[in-house]
Amino acid sequence: MDVFPDFGGVGAAGQLRTVVGALLMVVLITAVLMLIVCAVSWAVAASNGNYHAATRARAGLFVAVGAAALAGAGVAWTNFLLNIGSHL
Repeated sequence: MDVFPDFGGVGAAGQLRTVVGALLMVVLITAVLMLIVCAVSWAVAASNGNYHAATRARAGLFVAVGAAALAGAGVAWTNFLLNIGSHL
């Protein structure tokens, strides 16, 4: 008796790719907008001498950059796994 994986068990892989791509695009857009807001807040707070607000804005900037990097890596990882899965 031979045991093989059921390649037809996961239907609509193309739709899954579209949905994941759209969700991660929303995350990227939000991260870029937050990056702009935090950068402006950091600049304004630092120029006015409010170092506590500048520190918080800088932390927000780093979080936004990390979120954008993770979202971009998530798109690449999902596409990689879907392509590998179709070639198995």
